[in-house]
Amino acid sequence: MDSNVDNIKAQMRKGVLEYCILSILKNNDAYASSIIAELKDARMIVVEGTLYPLLTRLKNQGLLNYRWEESTQGPPRKYYSLTSKGEEALIEMDIAWMEVVRSIEFVKSKKLPL
Repeated sequence: MDSNVDNIKAQMRKGVLEYCILSILKNNDAYASSIIAELKDARMIVVEGTLYPLLTRLKNQGLLNYRWEESTQGPPRKYYSLTSKGEEALIEMDIAWMEVVRSIEFVKSKKLPL
């Protein structure tokens, strides 16, 4: 595939990554490795070096909390959860996403004159 198209796809993924993280945490608290696994399953390829700064930023914005839990498979894990502010932000992002999708579908459905 064209490297320019690959770059555009990567930029689009980055643009929706915070939305995806909040969506993952909507139903269940999760630790970083499980968030990465879900994003990889969704083909939103992410590495820890990308995820941790995003989680920190979302926490600093008051959208996430975290707690430490003991693990049977090693050191304690930091579990992230949505705050009420995070839940409100996710609702706003849901609305914004639907508006973007509708706008794109509208543009795609238009027939341009020859």
